[in-house]
Amino acid sequence: MPTWFSVFIFFWVFVLAGFMAIGGYFMFRKFLKVLPMADGKSKLDWQNHYVEASRPLWNEESKQFLAELCEPVPTAFRDIAKHSIAARIGQLALERKAPRITRELCLEGYILATPKRDYKSLISFLEKKGIDYQPYQQLINK
Repeated sequence: MPTWFSVFIFFWVFVLAGFMAIGGYFMFRKFLKVLPMADGKSKLDWQNHYVEASRPLWNEESKQFLAELCEPVPTAFRDIAKHSIAARIGQLALERKAPRITRELCLEGYILATPKRDYKSLISFLEKKGIDYQPYQQLINK
């Protein structure tokens, strides 16, 4: 067997093993979200509950603002991100007994739903869009 072919096979073994490790990591994260917590519901169950319970509180303006906030998320993950952000916004609205979901609730829920590692890109996106996030600066600085 020629040396170049052995190197080629060896290279692809590592590439495929790397892809399988990356896929396994994301599948494991999804598996952890489905495991029930102490109350018997999983994180995904609670997200679905908050989205469904807050559905009547959403108006067209808040839906459009949520879609605008989710623009920087890659298209492949946008629906999942929009659902988890909407769940966090719905949770805030239900806890505060808000009569409807406002831009302020959307912005606060968006900041709370965003992982801390992404705050730098979150701030640059909000500044680029001209959205004032100063009232929520304490949430970002936590």
